[in-house]
Amino acid sequence: MILENDPGIIPTSTQCHSSIPAKRDRTLPKSDRPTPKTMSNISVRNLTKTYTVAVKDPGFKGTLSHFFKRTQKLINAVQDVSFEIAAGEIVGFLGANGAGKTTTLKMLTGLIYPTSGSVTVGGQIPYKRHTSFLKDITLVMGQKQQLIWDLPALDSLKINAAVYGIPDRVANTRIGELTEMLSLQGKLNQPVRKLSLGERMKAELLASLLHEPKVLFLDEPTLGLDVNAQVAVRNFLRDYNQRYNATILLTSHYMNDITALCDRVLTIHKGALIYDGSLNGLIDRFSPRREINVEFAVAYAKDKLQHYAEVHKMDGSSVKFLVMQDSLTSTVSKLLADLDVIDLSIGDPPIDEIIGQVFQAGQV
Repeated sequence: MILENDPGIIPTSTQCHSSIPAKRDRTLPKSDRPTPKTMSNISVRNLTKTYTVAVKDPGFKGTLSHFFKRTQKLINAVQDVSFEIAAGEIVGFLGANGAGKTTTLKMLTGLIYPTSGSVTVGGQIPYKRHTSFLKDITLVMGQKQQLIWDLPALDSLKINAAVYGIPDRVANTRIGELTEMLSLQGKLNQPVRKLSLGERMKAELLASLLHEPKVLFLDEPTLGLDVNAQVAVRNFLRDYNQRYNATILLTSHYMNDITALCDRVLTIHKGALIYDGSLNGLIDRFSPRREINVEFAVAYAKDKLQHYAEVHKMDGSSVKFLVMQDSLTSTVSKLLADLDVIDLSIGDPPIDEIIGQVFQAGQV
């Protein structure tokens, strides 16, 4: 619920897509900073958001005590965050639930004021919510919707076109192009409630991109979608980025979204930015181990196998070892020399496991 008398919230005519117009440093190692393609499109400097939250003990006694003497505490949702994103970049924004990702996105789109620090998007200050700024951005949240539930999606698209002042001819052309890119042919004339979740999410993307925004803020855009729908959305975002040189800041709990689209990631933990660099750099720094997958001719005892390396998983005669990079060659040689190996392969641990460890540790 948005309260207009809350000084931290900017009243707006939309709840989830900040791109619909309303009425009118933390220093990181240089080696971790990607080389920008062009001048910065998103610039964040020491961005901080602090909330005052009431603290109340449970039960009637706690309620009565809170009525006469209120106790409050400060919550630092975002703390001293700084980063730059160049035009045309696709950047992943990683963090556990409650880490501050959505709060940061809301400040970048002008939905809430920062407590301190500065932010510019496309050279404009988001919370001023100038019409020219709102026409250049979009915010898509996987758990929110803007399409009218009982009407065909095409009707909502026409409403959006009217809001943005897009002529009918131009709107029809854009709807046709985006419909083809999203494989939504024949679906836009159906009521939104009749669409599958994947089709509805694609239609939400179409509605959000009808005004051809230059900056996309995507908060869990593939949430709840099946594997095929996730792949389709990823392919669409990649094509849109290449066609329009759009800047994309993407949050997702599906690591396949990040690995498929993002060369660079920002990692936030308890409101603080703990990493800004390449995804491979994050993996190398936090998990300098390799995974050895071995299929043995017989099932060996775990105690025996642990003499060679850390046993990560066992399933009968199939075993996964975790080995430090500098001892990889010697470990593989010993396994092949001492044991009856049918098959052996070497790879990196799953990316979602590595990111999970980053969130747990809270530092890189």
